[in-house]
Amino acid sequence: MISRLTGILIEKLPPHIVIDVQGVAYEVDVSMQTFYALPAVGESVQVFTQLVVREDAHLLFGFADKSERATFRQLIKVSGIGAKTALGILSAMTVDELAQAVAQEDVKRLSSAPGIGKKTAERMVLELRGKLAHSDDAHLALFAAATPVNEREDIISTLLALGYSEREARAAVKGLPADVDVSEGVRLALKGLLK
Repeated sequence: MISRLTGILIEKLPPHIVIDVQGVAYEVDVSMQTFYALPAVGESVQVFTQLVVREDAHLLFGFADKSERATFRQLIKVSGIGAKTALGILSAMTVDELAQAVAQEDVKRLSSAPGIGKKTAERMVLELRGKLAHSDDAHLALFAAATPVNEREDIISTLLALGYSEREARAAVKGLPADVDVSEGVRLALKGLLK
């Protein structure tokens, strides 16, 4: 089991990052909450990880803190929620927002996350009540992503990777400011999609 990676961040393309750990490059999928907390490319980074082994792939997921990883582990135990869907949920809301939605049995809020319907949201409430940890995200700071050539298309691609349809992604991008960067654009688009 790979529990944590510490190395140099060599690539950031949401939701994927690549970390060089003493000459070995690890490709890691991260939530947008974690992506926002990443340092600039070329700087040292540490992420807590979860290895998911499937029949066709070994996937590594990374998290800024242990509480986000613990929440991911609880989410993938819920019937109907796979690793990519769990990552999408953690991209759409923070650990604390998710814990609050579950505690308040806010099925509407939960079903607004990509890939989550009403029945799955109800199952989440039943199976996760009292099991979600609260994050200690006071130490997290948002860092802007490197400016890509076409921010709008990168924002749309990120939303598609998180499970939104192309129609939803394009509609969410329409209302964004013209000079928005990718990480801020994804954050604003997700906020708009969750209303």
